Amino acid sequence: MHETPEMATGRALDDLSRLLFGPLHRSDQQRWGHVYLQGLLRTHGKKTVRRMAATVTGSEATSSSLHQFVNASPWEWAPVRGRLAHWATRSLPVRSWTLAPTVLPKRGDHSPGVHQRFLPEPGRTVNCQLGLGLFLNTGQAHLPVDWRLFLPPRFLQDPAVRDRAKIPATARPQSLGDHALHLVQEMTSWTDGETAPVVADLTTLCDIAPLARRLQGSGHSFVLAIPGQTAIGGAELPPGERPSARALLARHGVRHPAGAGRGIISYETTVHGLRPSGENTRGPGRLLAEWDADAGRPGRIWLTNITDRHPAELLELARSPQGARSAVRRMGEDFGLLDFEGRSFPGWHRHMTLVSAAYTCGLLEGMSPDI
Repeated sequence: MHETPEMATGRALDDLSRLLFGPLHRSDQQRWGHVYLQGLLRTHGKKTVRRMAATVTGSEATSSSLHQFVNASPWEWAPVRGRLAHWATRSLPVRSWTLAPTVLPKRGDHSPGVHQRFLPEPGRTVNCQLGLGLFLNTGQAHLPVDWRLFLPPRFLQDPAVRDRAKIPATARPQSLGDHALHLVQEMTSWTDGETAPVVADLTTLCDIAPLARRLQGSGHSFVLAIPGQTAIGGAELPPGERPSARALLARHGVRHPAGAGRGIISYETTVHGLRPSGENTRGPGRLLAEWDADAGRPGRIWLTNITDRHPAELLELARSPQGARSAVRRMGEDFGLLDFEGRSFPGWHRHMTLVSAAYTCGLLEGMSPDI
């Protein structure tokens, strides 16, 4: 499925806009939310507020109202995201909650969260913001429903910088793993406790072990990519004596045919957890990877606490980060993900909320859900 923004019908736009913005207290906020969505969907090329205003209203003068709506109008983004997530989970077959990092290149150093970061894939350092999104994997698409913005220390420790970016007093230093856990917890609150497996590949960005422990301790199922050198074993063994995940799979893994000449290898292990109370727990888990026949070793390795599904099904879930990354690319190319005009923390979150809604709206006709 590869829809274009123009495929979003007027009915889909009206219905989704009503669902998301109807509960806003002010009629002008409801109206500008609808106009902003129209602009993201119908404006070709860069989605500046001036170009969106001209496309939707025929007048560039209304751009100030759109700018005000995103950067200064006092509406909360979390309830809007919650309504989007609640609708999606009730209307679509959600297979997993996929966490996907999103690098947003920026110029200058005033945008909230902007910092220098080395990116392994292109092999270079960029000036950027780092966001983390939670996507609902429906099998047909990956729908973005929630976001977190990583804030380097200077945005939290310097009062002047913090005030200029309008970062709330409640914001505290958090690792990317902390942000990931927050996204899962918030999503759980929106779905009244109904969950789906959490899938993520954050190996180049953070230590995944604390996230795995906290998900296990909270009762969430997960499929998480881990580095091959990750030491596996209980606390009774010194770190230097614990075998690596790659060594365990290579020496003791069980092979599973997966069709089309593919093979999967798995190893039963123990997953350690940390409950919110601080109590340590443990439960059954599994290492798994697709076997790289050419290299004669496991490929990317995943740790999961799901032991009642065939490894092939789990590896299919493990591919969902690729779908989420594709969604991020399309959001940048066609839905204005990279076109935020503003330097405030609230503005960033409102823009990401609106882009998520526009992207979902652009896919509605292909999925034919009932809003």
